[in-house]
Amino acid sequence: MRARNGRTVRDLRRGNRAAVLRQLYFDGPLTRFDLGPATGLSSGSVSNVVAELIADGVVEEAGSVDSDGGRPRTLLRVVPGSGHLIGVDVGETRVRVELFDLSLAEVSRTERPLEPQRYDVEVVTGHIRDGVAEVLATAGLAPERLLGVGIGVPGIVARDPERGATVHGQTMGWDAVPLEALLRERSGLPERVPYFIDNGAKTLGQAEMWFGAGRGAGDAVVVLFGSGVGACLVSDDVEHGRALEWGHLTVRVRGRRCRCGALGCLEAYAGAEALVARWREAGGRPPEGADEETSLTALLAAAHPERGGTPDPVALGVLEETAEYLGAGLSDLVNLFQPERILIGGWAGLQLGARFLPAVRRHATAYSLAHPAGRVRIELGRLGPDAVTVGAATLPLADFLARGGHRGGPADPGEPGPVWSSALRERVVR
Repeated sequence: MRARNGRTVRDLRRGNRAAVLRQLYFDGPLTRFDLGPATGLSSGSVSNVVAELIADGVVEEAGSVDSDGGRPRTLLRVVPGSGHLIGVDVGETRVRVELFDLSLAEVSRTERPLEPQRYDVEVVTGHIRDGVAEVLATAGLAPERLLGVGIGVPGIVARDPERGATVHGQTMGWDAVPLEALLRERSGLPERVPYFIDNGAKTLGQAEMWFGAGRGAGDAVVVLFGSGVGACLVSDDVEHGRALEWGHLTVRVRGRRCRCGALGCLEAYAGAEALVARWREAGGRPPEGADEETSLTALLAAAHPERGGTPDPVALGVLEETAEYLGAGLSDLVNLFQPERILIGGWAGLQLGARFLPAVRRHATAYSLAHPAGRVRIELGRLGPDAVTVGAATLPLADFLARGGHRGGPADPGEPGPVWSSALRERVVR
């Protein structure tokens, strides 16, 4: 049966389930009485939906609270173990795979290193496949119980009607890599377990907006500062979020050559890889054979020695110059988008943040227009270096909530997905 607005009875029931489930997920535990005004549903509809969700094992009773003069009212909550999700961070130094329950509590994890400058498609897909198998085996969880696998990747993600999510990662040497199709062919997961693939900065933004430093903000830009640099814009005008290739903004004409091949990109000055290279070029001595994270730690220690030591002027100069480049890059975000908040995350951003942030704020303000600079807050993310995997796991979580707690099959590659749906964003902003 189809209603006048074109929606079927099935659509209406799923919408009611989704409304109740979202409310319980973000604001629970709640009583049936609370759910009525919160969702706009009648008491009868709430009772029917709750009964269905309890029968499906998605919602459970969780104690009671006193009512005004009447019988105690039963509290309801989402069952954490009623679903499991996998989040994958295809970073520039490693592939991290984590298994979460429905509350996004970590169940198991694994990491596989990537060789510097080596992003072989076969290697990356193999790491994802083996990582997924390992976290499931560690937890003793059957693949059929997964709600989905979310994956954050560097680069631009497009959706091909036939091949699903494809990745354009110029700095990785990936040109329209059909990552979803490759994983579907080789992962061994059941066909009904969907993949959700998006830009890593966007998944970081999703995590910080839902659970971290962006919670309560109407609009924000979330910056991913790692080996390279990326960003995600979230605003009322961009419902699904937008990954920004911010690292390839030109900050110096005829400047350093970036990994993408262009000259003068922000990433060629502010990315961790470039930062360590600039320290070496200036006469600094990064540890021989060390990875980027160790080298960055050494750079920071040289510039800001503990217990009153003498700062290395070369390291200090490189960091101060980098702070100005990063501040200038942030000023472009301030002037273009006038966000309420700018959040800096990623392993490099968090590693340098405590000492780096005041100088970055100062330069961002100096290069920005006064009015937008006066309303923006520039802060560090709160979710730590695992925020990309947490954000990746919210991709199948968002789909599960939008379906009203029903498990779905592979996502329609022609649709953008439910990540930044208005109903979900409304729950986060409140």
